[in-house]
Amino acid sequence: MEGAFEEQPGRGSAPEPAFVHETAIVEPESRIGAGTRIWHHVHVRSGATIGGGCTLGKNVFVDSGVEIGDGVKIQNNVSIYRGVHIDDEVFVGPSAVFTNDRFPRAASLDWEVVETFLRRGASIGANATVLCGIEVGEWATVAAGAVVTRNVAPHELVAGNPARRLGWVCRCGRVLARTTGGLGSTTCSACGASFAGSSS
Repeated sequence: MEGAFEEQPGRGSAPEPAFVHETAIVEPESRIGAGTRIWHHVHVRSGATIGGGCTLGKNVFVDSGVEIGDGVKIQNNVSIYRGVHIDDEVFVGPSAVFTNDRFPRAASLDWEVVETFLRRGASIGANATVLCGIEVGEWATVAAGAVVTRNVAPHELVAGNPARRLGWVCRCGRVLARTTGGLGSTTCSACGASFAGSSS
């Protein structure tokens, strides 16, 4: 086990150390926040930064230069390549796929990393594919198996191939409205949060 492990206050008064399973590889010069749990066969490259209170499931790969915020949950068999930015409280479902190259070839002299942004609280469903150059907005939800080819607005629910708007979701994850248009003023029936409306 290598890398730098931070000590930050946990739920109690004493710092909660990071947990790294014995089969995981955490390279030197990576940073792992307090309370983060890294499970079987995870590989964290040098130069990666993972915040506190995260969970990385079996077989997750985190590339050099990747920054992952606090409270993130990444399920089994996900590769987070360089150029993918993950804010706090993001959920990534099992076997979701991210890319970082618009014109992939086995050998390319002019290859450039194209960045992707997952904003706070966004959820990416199992087996979804998010193409590079995309921004998934705060508290948005990408359904399982979706192929995301365009930006996803905050609180937007998208599904299909290519992914299209099905409606809008609350911060709690429940569906606020099923509509291909904008979201009018509404209140979440599950948690009581109020929304002033979103443009289409």
